[in-house]
Amino acid sequence: MPQQTVATVMEEKWHKAIAGTVYEELAPADRTWIRHTAFDLRCTFQEIRELITAARDLAMWRETPLHRIGPQLLPTGGDPRRKKERFFQALRAHLHHLKNTPPAYPSEHPLQSAQRPVRKIRVEATDRKIHGLCPVASDKTVCCNLRTIDAVQNCAFGCSYCTIQTFFGDAAIIEADLARKLETIEIDPNRYVHFTTGQSSDSLVWGNRAGMLDALCAFARVHPNILLEFKTKSSNIRYFLDHDIPPNIVCAWSLNTGPVVRNEEHFTASLEQRLQAARTVADRGVFVAFHFHPMVRYAGWNRDYPALARRLMDMFDPEEVLFVSMGSVTLIKPVIREIRRRGGETKILQTELVPDPHGKWTYPDEVKIRMFRTMYAAFQPWHDRVYFYLCMEKAAIWDAVFGWHYPTNDAFEADFGRHVMSRIRARTRSR
Repeated sequence: MPQQTVATVMEEKWHKAIAGTVYEELAPADRTWIRHTAFDLRCTFQEIRELITAARDLAMWRETPLHRIGPQLLPTGGDPRRKKERFFQALRAHLHHLKNTPPAYPSEHPLQSAQRPVRKIRVEATDRKIHGLCPVASDKTVCCNLRTIDAVQNCAFGCSYCTIQTFFGDAAIIEADLARKLETIEIDPNRYVHFTTGQSSDSLVWGNRAGMLDALCAFARVHPNILLEFKTKSSNIRYFLDHDIPPNIVCAWSLNTGPVVRNEEHFTASLEQRLQAARTVADRGVFVAFHFHPMVRYAGWNRDYPALARRLMDMFDPEEVLFVSMGSVTLIKPVIREIRRRGGETKILQTELVPDPHGKWTYPDEVKIRMFRTMYAAFQPWHDRVYFYLCMEKAAIWDAVFGWHYPTNDAFEADFGRHVMSRIRARTRSR
């Protein structure tokens, strides 16, 4: 094939390959090196995209950039086809090594997120349904049949692993007609139901805008058979200090270790702020709970998570804590694409991920079992006094961590209900 024709075909392939990718967002040195290497090795469409993804990942992980590590991996001389084959083998081996070595978070100069999204806050009367079953509920995993109330759509925080980022635009929509819509939810007065408002947004970051917390507390008071959970990474607890709170409400803090909070949970309350907020709410007689979800694998996780468990046990009496849950990093494909599109620095993807029963991407079973066992063992003094469970995990993982699992999701829901409602009734009688 004439040289001009080869160049023309390669140029066409190049433009098709980079279309719809993050190529233009890469550092100039990476862009230059990728283009030169792609043409030199006559890379295929998929190989060009592989180079772009590798460059993006290395930059996000704050590892040696592709334009510097690539030349070290590129063989010199030899058959061009064999040269390309050896290069991609070396690049994949390098990335595999990085993913299978627990990443180290910086002790100084934390990872920087992409620019904080500008959130327009609008109060609107919408025609959307505000309640439903937890979107990850499934017979393929052991689930508690959690129900959701979507009082707000979108979040003010910037956690690197968050699923919410793929569903909404740049506006946070607060339901103006919340009180009326809550009245339309049909609830059997003889059945326990667990609701949370933390599925489509943080439960407390918005405070009582548009009377949201007023409406939700009234809803809990009218239905004493339900548990209403406010799940949060905020320290915005003023409402709970200024109002009489129904006994069937629990404020549940999503907690993580200091390195994860500083490097991955951007714009949230610090770990210390969350702990102090929980302590203050508990002092007001409101039940608290804690979610370790996602637990993140990194260098030092096996030291930091047990230390956090000990901190909780020092700060709280088990009678104040309604439950503790554990879960791991779990990502849908659109979130993985969004993480790369958004950029910034994160080590959430610097790990081996495998498909779970729902087709999401998560840690291998052996990694999750080791992490959950370690954390559960750290809470040993609370085992018989606080309700522990796993979120979105298979029966086999429950067996490996707890030594048993619920036979059905309904059985899980019923046992959870017996535990929390007995605690709520006992506290109500003692008042």
